[in-house]
Amino acid sequence: MNTSIASPSPERSLAIAQARRELLHGDAPRARSALRIDPWITRSWQRCIEAGRRPQQRVSFDPVSRSASREVAERNRALVAAARPVIERLSRAIADTRYFAILTDADGIVIDVGALPDGTDAASRCARDIGRIGVDLSECAIGTSAISTALAEQESVWLHRGEHFFDDTSVYSCAGAPLFGPRGQCIGMLDLSGVQTVERPELRHLAALSARSIENTLVLQDPCELRLHLAWPGHPSSEATEGLVCIDAEGNVAGANAAARQMLHQPLAYNQHGQHALHFNDLFALPLHMMFDAARRGDAALEVPLWSGLWVQVRPQRGGSGAAGDLSDARPRLRDVETALIRKAVADARGNVAEAARTLGISRATVYRKLWRGRPAGTPD
Repeated sequence: MNTSIASPSPERSLAIAQARRELLHGDAPRARSALRIDPWITRSWQRCIEAGRRPQQRVSFDPVSRSASREVAERNRALVAAARPVIERLSRAIADTRYFAILTDADGIVIDVGALPDGTDAASRCARDIGRIGVDLSECAIGTSAISTALAEQESVWLHRGEHFFDDTSVYSCAGAPLFGPRGQCIGMLDLSGVQTVERPELRHLAALSARSIENTLVLQDPCELRLHLAWPGHPSSEATEGLVCIDAEGNVAGANAAARQMLHQPLAYNQHGQHALHFNDLFALPLHMMFDAARRGDAALEVPLWSGLWVQVRPQRGGSGAAGDLSDARPRLRDVETALIRKAVADARGNVAEAARTLGISRATVYRKLWRGRPAGTPD
């Protein structure tokens, strides 16, 4: 196999070596120095130096204690389950490159690993050093790496050999992408690493794409009342570009993926007090009940105006799955009584839902939601 195209240029190798001499070993900079090192790498190097680390220090890949490992595994059960199919696909895609996948939590602790390269050589042993559940791969433990920089910078990265801080870790080449949960918080990262192998900077794109797939799975599994699939009108959506927004029973934005945050130019996350930051009506210039009605009818998609003047294509779907659905089915009598009372209030108000909502002391969206839930299956509109 011809790997010369993927190999780093001599200029790049010299730039890395020069950067290490000047920034890590204190050599005087050259008169016409032009260091082509990504700024987030130099920021990580600087943090390591300020922490009293030196590149020559030995690195030991010690796992956390068994009790801490069990606690980390339990805390990240949903993330591991969502990532497992993606890691399996990745392992097939990169099987011939001697790269492998690592999943960590937000602290850089390994919580899952893909298929490791076979062999008893030094490269295989180095792969097994970092490819163990419970190993601490944070910046405090192993210095600059794709894992630590992706978590620190919260963007996808690529590092090759000497761009790692410690000499011991300069055998690795790795791509990393952070993972964000439905509430917008960083929950971990996905890493693709190789040992003493050909540089593959294109893996940065693959890692980022795979991370988005994991995030989307978490959003699709998030319990909610209404799930909105967003796309720009006239542009076909895909897993990488489709926005996902979760709406709760009161119309609050309960979760979203990265594409939705970019499309709506909003954080779509909880505020510093743990409260919902946005409501459906803060984003869309359309009554919420129309979304519930469209989801109940099974409409394919609607073109919906935003307050910015832009339009988006929205495909609404009923939310709720798993435990949430089982809980509602376990209380049919209470639900039926509640629905009957709401239907009576609407009838007394001669069909005026807003007036019925005021009488009951609940929101109009809640009235629509309760009536929708109480509607027998197959009832015509």
